[in-house]
Amino acid sequence: MATIRDVAKEAGVSVATVSRVLNDNGYVGVETRKRVLETIERLNYSPNEVARSLYKRKSRLIGLLLPDITNPFFPQLARGVEDEVNQAGFRLLLGNSDEEATKELDYIQTFEQNHVVGIISATNNTDRENYENIDLPVVFLDRTSKHHPSVFADGREGGRLAARALIDRGSTKITLIKGPAHVQPAQDRFQGALAELSKAAVDFSVLGTTSYAFEEAKTWAEELFTKHPETDGVIASNDIVGIAILHEALRLGKSIPDELQIIGFDDIPLSSLSYPSLSTIRQPAYEMGKEAAKLLIRMIKKEQEIDQMIQLPVSLIERNTTRKVDKDE
Repeated sequence: MATIRDVAKEAGVSVATVSRVLNDNGYVGVETRKRVLETIERLNYSPNEVARSLYKRKSRLIGLLLPDITNPFFPQLARGVEDEVNQAGFRLLLGNSDEEATKELDYIQTFEQNHVVGIISATNNTDRENYENIDLPVVFLDRTSKHHPSVFADGREGGRLAARALIDRGSTKITLIKGPAHVQPAQDRFQGALAELSKAAVDFSVLGTTSYAFEEAKTWAEELFTKHPETDGVIASNDIVGIAILHEALRLGKSIPDELQIIGFDDIPLSSLSYPSLSTIRQPAYEMGKEAAKLLIRMIKKEQEIDQMIQLPVSLIERNTTRKVDKDE
């Protein structure tokens, strides 16, 4: 791999001259600049972005902080961010907090030490002092904040759509899975579903959960059928929990969707590959990531008109864990 010294030697100039060309800083003659650039291209030299940021005290780096990289929803967000960031000429540093405040702070400090020019955060500590003392543009993704711009989906409408879908398809004993209390999007979708169920002529129960983790989803599924065995419709807190409930229902011999209907939330890729395939509420994760990146880049460029909140729509994705509705009725 070529180094800056290789470029300087091949072009017949000093390392300082190559550095001035790379950083567009200081005078370099037209012919010399052309020769250095041609040499860089010929040697396929790629300057270390972190090293450049340490030298210039600025960079083209953006930090992205996720709460749980094992949840398939968050890589979808990350891909949207990455595609938009790369297109704009920036690069991404990724951190995974595991929903731990200390680990989150460690990553924020790492981002600052590497001189990122902005941070996108999808973690749950939106109002903690972690972000109050940052002298950088910050955008929250799939989260809302009182102090920073946010990009998120319409969770309340998603909850309402899920509840209405089960009601319209004949479920009368519905269990609503309440997501973790510390995750605002989970509470938004819960409140939307609760409002819709409360005004309908159905019986419903609420099952509280404390995480979206894979290893705990099976426990929630077993608890559901132990506490509410007569359930004929489930609104899951997310697709992971929805698929766990589907597996447990099939293990118990329940017919899907005739005896039990299930609706998830997120529309992760796995939801279409489960059997039966999971009906769900789609959050446009990729698009959310792109919008967050666009918003942050506008902030980095110090544009005047900055949206404080961008809310994207959700939609019902009908698959095979819900019954079909006669559109003519």
